[in-house]
Amino acid sequence: MSASEAAITVVGAGLAGSEAALAAARLGVRVRLFEMRPVKMTPAHRTGNFAELVCSTSLGGEGEMQSKGLLQAELRSVGGAIVGAADQSRVPAGNALAVDRDEFSARVTRAVRGHPLIEVVGGEVEAVPEGIAVIASGPLTSDALAADLARLTGSERLSFYDAAAPVIAFESIDLDKAWRAGRYDQSADYINCPFTKDEYLAFFAALEQARAHTPHDWEKLEFFEGCMPIEEIARRGVDTPRFGPMSPKGLDDPRTGRWPYAVAQLRQEDREGRMWSLVGFQTGLKWGDQKAVVSLIPGLENAEIVRYGVMHRNTYLNAPEVLDATLALRADPAKFVAGVLAGTEGYLESAATGWLAGTNAARLALGLAPLTPPAESMLGGLVRYLASANPQGFQPMNVNWALVPELPAPEPGPSGKVRKLGKREKRPPMFRRGLSAFMAWAQDEAGLPVTPPAVPEHAADEVPVLR
Repeated sequence: MSASEAAITVVGAGLAGSEAALAAARLGVRVRLFEMRPVKMTPAHRTGNFAELVCSTSLGGEGEMQSKGLLQAELRSVGGAIVGAADQSRVPAGNALAVDRDEFSARVTRAVRGHPLIEVVGGEVEAVPEGIAVIASGPLTSDALAADLARLTGSERLSFYDAAAPVIAFESIDLDKAWRAGRYDQSADYINCPFTKDEYLAFFAALEQARAHTPHDWEKLEFFEGCMPIEEIARRGVDTPRFGPMSPKGLDDPRTGRWPYAVAQLRQEDREGRMWSLVGFQTGLKWGDQKAVVSLIPGLENAEIVRYGVMHRNTYLNAPEVLDATLALRADPAKFVAGVLAGTEGYLESAATGWLAGTNAARLALGLAPLTPPAESMLGGLVRYLASANPQGFQPMNVNWALVPELPAPEPGPSGKVRKLGKREKRPPMFRRGLSAFMAWAQDEAGLPVTPPAVPEHAADEVPVLR
């Protein structure tokens, strides 16, 4: 099909939908973009502008030490609209990319409405569109569209709230204190962190204190008993957690041969085993409080939390069951999903998946095959995770370094031991490797114009030389 005849539909003009529409239009494909605001507003929005930021005004940290910095650089290299508008609307925020909220959304709105290939249609979309489409309707997807998505994908694959536990980087778990095992000699699929009575009481006291000063905006939601926040379980009594998600039954500590007083278990989140979630620790605690409470779990004193727990209203798909890494629905490969609905967390992640979904939808309209960015890139790592994560209890994910492959281990030293690289040694090379791989893919496979982005001067880090 010629570019003049090619057309797609995009549902939603948030960050993901706006990015998708502009990415498709840049490839010469006509776009019909549906946005229900301001005809029908949501509880979170206050304007009819596109890409309105309803919470924070930050798109994450910049520079070669930051996982979001790599994703920003990848999007800059291909002319991503959202990160471009953010750069033009920047306000001082240390080493983070923060924006003037109103200027940012106004820039995105002008870019979308001013593009000759984009037709904006007001009003609610109540069913998945016919033909090639990107569905980017966001966390507050209307009930009618959500119901049709449930019909297409299976109702059990669509969630209506986040009840997520913290996710821990494997390399930060102290396996001298924790051990792998299953209950009653089942396969060793879990990492177990054992508590003595004193350790448990200290943990419980910190949990009670954290709960006491955390606002619970989500309390009006009706959660299944199995998704009850850990701080609410604790409200029922000091022993309730250790007879519930922290039960030590069937877990013999290899150091004592006995069950511990209590146990916190971690379950593998990704195929490579680099991310592990705390089982039964769904939480709405403030992030600082989560960090403090988690650090009182034996074996997690120095835990790196790559995704904090959340409890809020959110509509999203169980991505590993329904999406390919191209962001196409397995049930209908002409439909692509982006943003929070695809199982991402964060403004930048929404924009990035919008760019890929819009690019792939346009490619399909032009008779070309959809593509997936390389695994070394942050966007490639994110969409591969969405397509291959453990579907059991799947929760939305934001970008982090555990999504991309580790660097090769250094050569052993004179003693024969391999020195473990620190963050400042490995992250800048991972940044450069990922950006290089992404730009080569975008240029050579996707056929897109690529411009090497500059690392913002204020965010540049001294890069140590690896020997």
